[in-house]
Amino acid sequence: MPTVGIKKVILDKHFERVYTEKEFDELCFEYGLELDEITSEKAAVEKERGTDAVNADLNDQEVYKIDIPANRYDLLSVEGLARAIRIFKQEIPSPHYKFAAAPKSGLQQIIVKKETAQIRPFVVGAVLRDVTFDADSYASFIDLQDKLHQNICRKRTLVAIGTHDLDTIQGPFEYRAEAPKDIKFKPLNQTKEYTAEELMTLYSTDSHLKAYLPIIQSSPVYPVIYDKNGVVCSMPPIINGEHSKISLKTKNVFIEATATDKQKAFVVLDTIVTLFSQYCKNPFTVEQVEVVYEETGAKELYPLLSYREMTVTTPEINTKIGISLKDEEMATLLNKMSLKAEVSAPGTLKIVVPPTRHDILHACDIAEDVGVAYGYNNLVTRLPESNTVAVAFPINKLCDNLRIEIAAAGWTEALNFALCSRDDISAKLRQPDALAQAVHIGNPKTLEFQVARTSLLPGLLKTLASNRDMPLPLKLFELQDVIVKDASMDVGARNERRLAAVYYNKAAGFEIIQGFLDRMMRMLNVNPAKDGTGYYIEADENPTYFPGRCAKIIGPKGVLLGHIGALHPEVITSFGHTLPCGAVEFNVEPFL
Repeated sequence: MPTVGIKKVILDKHFERVYTEKEFDELCFEYGLELDEITSEKAAVEKERGTDAVNADLNDQEVYKIDIPANRYDLLSVEGLARAIRIFKQEIPSPHYKFAAAPKSGLQQIIVKKETAQIRPFVVGAVLRDVTFDADSYASFIDLQDKLHQNICRKRTLVAIGTHDLDTIQGPFEYRAEAPKDIKFKPLNQTKEYTAEELMTLYSTDSHLKAYLPIIQSSPVYPVIYDKNGVVCSMPPIINGEHSKISLKTKNVFIEATATDKQKAFVVLDTIVTLFSQYCKNPFTVEQVEVVYEETGAKELYPLLSYREMTVTTPEINTKIGISLKDEEMATLLNKMSLKAEVSAPGTLKIVVPPTRHDILHACDIAEDVGVAYGYNNLVTRLPESNTVAVAFPINKLCDNLRIEIAAAGWTEALNFALCSRDDISAKLRQPDALAQAVHIGNPKTLEFQVARTSLLPGLLKTLASNRDMPLPLKLFELQDVIVKDASMDVGARNERRLAAVYYNKAAGFEIIQGFLDRMMRMLNVNPAKDGTGYYIEADENPTYFPGRCAKIIGPKGVLLGHIGALHPEVITSFGHTLPCGAVEFNVEPFL
């Protein structure tokens, strides 16, 4: 959930009144938001970076930090937040966003070259005419772009925004993809020109921009936007050009957004222009930009500023929330949430969704807005119409009983992550084929979380490695799920509840581990037997265990439950250990 920090004086300016801390906290709650904390620029920096980072430019003015729902992009700036709440308080009407008339010279154009298809294939644009910025609105404009980049733009991987002073550049613009050595320009806040290759080196140590370099760094071509005279406007998603830098004196703003996800680009552009068109000479008016795809000849106009119509029934909304509102009452509440609602027929509402509310996708979203406007505190609590009694799942009840007995026997329980690295379940366990049975994470953010674990042993061995300073012996167990592929399941995988234990000491302690297994079987009311009614162990070869010191565990009806033995020295050393280790792991689900 993103947090927006806004100075108290700026809030008062946009709300056109002064709220006390308590009043504003209650106002946020009424609108479904939360005032997270009240701080200052100086205090926030001191808290995050220490007293050494505090400088004279920081002040002690109150800053209100407000938690915003992740899908409410229209609330990410003070302009959108104040507008939405003032509409909610019925202090102002909902604005109507419209397109400006095309200038005599025609609309600005962005010509998309075919080479861009291999790197960032989409681009959208818009123009805000006769804008008047002051220091606060200019800072808010820059901050909104950063907030969008971190949220819906997914750190510029899906969308990258560029804003330019249109009076310093000329259209038509060209969106190209060129080799890094062929791109040369003066980047934002720099004093000399660099090639794209040199910029990658320059920004590799920049705390803000280095995170975005990998997005295009491995590509043979980089995206770049030129104006009519060959001036580089931006090299998305890295940096804009210094030539077209906007300032407090900027009157006409050219906005472009390149993307790998076209729908996200629509949302981002609509959000920026609807929030900041209020500073135009003709408020809430936006000039469109024509995007021309050179290869196909297709022409598209942006922004869309689409007003969508939806139809919902009041009985359906009332049922979802648990209230009984009349048609006109529900329409009034929805109008407070910036939605234009009217009664089209008895029990039916026609709702017009403005371009600021891209979070409205379904009747459930309408119900949520009705609930917020009605006030969740005003809902009357009542008993459910049907009575039910909660019962634990049999597998969970069994495992809870086992945990108590294992702990009573002197073993310590560990709770590890369900995700691990590929090496943890394959190379380190000497199981090269294990990855074929593992569920892989599509876009892992860290090497530690690449696959869903197929064994509990890696987690236990890591826990041992983190507790090597504890006195020997170390006796750990874990009773949790592993995830394995299963084509017969709807999702292609299933959970399997397993019990694993490790005994770490100067000797492998196979007899200790076997005693652990015997105790567990007695708790499960399974006796040693080879007639299909009990369990037994049988010599086996498993790469994870030392040759000749491994056995498979056969359960009732001849089911293979798991393995027991002394771990192979290579497995032990791969997890950073130096002493022998005995281990057992088996499936407990057959005992239900």
